[in-house]
Amino acid sequence: MSMTAEAGPAELAYDVDAIRADFPIFQHPVHGKPLCFLDSAASAQKPQAVLDQLMTTYTTRYANVHRGAYFLSEAATADYEASREKVRAFINAASAGEVVFTRNATEALNLVAQAWGRNRMKAGEAVIISEMEHHSNIVPWHLLRDQIGIELKVCPVTDEGALRMDVLRDLLEQGARLVSITHVSNVLGTVTPVEEIVRLAHDAGALVMIDGCQAVQHIPVDVQALDVDFYVFSAHKLYGPSGVGVLYGKETLLDDMPPFLGGGDMISTVTFERSTWAPLPAKFEAGTPAIAEAIAMGAAVDYVSSVGVEQIAMHEVDLLNYATQKLAAIDGLRIIGTAPGKVSVISFTLEGSHPHDVATILDRSGVAVRAGHHCAMPLMDRMGVPATTRASFGMYSTRAEADALAGALEKVKEIFA
Repeated sequence: MSMTAEAGPAELAYDVDAIRADFPIFQHPVHGKPLCFLDSAASAQKPQAVLDQLMTTYTTRYANVHRGAYFLSEAATADYEASREKVRAFINAASAGEVVFTRNATEALNLVAQAWGRNRMKAGEAVIISEMEHHSNIVPWHLLRDQIGIELKVCPVTDEGALRMDVLRDLLEQGARLVSITHVSNVLGTVTPVEEIVRLAHDAGALVMIDGCQAVQHIPVDVQALDVDFYVFSAHKLYGPSGVGVLYGKETLLDDMPPFLGGGDMISTVTFERSTWAPLPAKFEAGTPAIAEAIAMGAAVDYVSSVGVEQIAMHEVDLLNYATQKLAAIDGLRIIGTAPGKVSVISFTLEGSHPHDVATILDRSGVAVRAGHHCAMPLMDRMGVPATTRASFGMYSTRAEADALAGALEKVKEIFA
């Protein structure tokens, strides 16, 4: 689906009230007010189906996976691998072996930096990132630079928050081994042109890793169609549990990479002289994993798929347009990130007030937003602000919540006036 397409009132075909009823947290007021949760970009709320799956696993089917020759272990293993298959189908990976379960997307990014970068790159070779990256796609490359002397090149963004593709082309012409870039900015909502990025990078002989943490819940993702080499995301932003994430990697690349962590379940044989590795994806899944959480991620994928990512996207585009109009009408409010085709994130500053004060006052009205640098300090510097307040919408968000946000912001203005 094109995120720039005009969207009509999504509620006509999209039953947001029924979806909200599936999320128990909305039954619990905050400060005596209905919860208006506008921080889904940080971590989304969980539907009952995910909570039920967690409880079912822990109460009826829990045991360690891959290791027991008894019913509970076999059942847990079957559920765990079934969840992997659901994730595989969700992103259209070619095989389940290309889907590695990690603790989160941060671990997945570090895994590639260390298992691929540290072993396949040489001093002076370059990794290209962008100005809008989350710290988790900056710091691992600092570590690798300090370890082996790679070069880190940064592609700038425009004042509106769009990626400077002209500069990216120039950087690729100068030479790079990897482009590691966000699919969707967690601050700006900018959707990067990943298809073009992958094509340009591959033409220049570089691999591509995409941080999809803010994308998979908003945009249909097909890793084979993208031809991306690595793709990472976390379950907790996809309406699943925390403590589990995904690294997708092309099988040939993962096969050629050494393990990131050593221990149980990732080995084939061990002696005091040497170890050999288990086949994919086990080679990268050392130790006891987040068993129930990984299984519940499959329930989250099922839930999102049952609603439909494209339908969710249409609802969110309509809501983004509506909320943007409401906030843009507030005197002294500046929206940070206005690139066309963005997803449902609005970062802003309010004249005369600090973002943390804004968030604290909004909370008293039951409105939950994020305030700070959003783990993107270099982007804050680029945009000339120390911090922003961020409202981020999800599949359960409503126009009434956008109204509540705008009304609460008027109260903030009154207080600071």
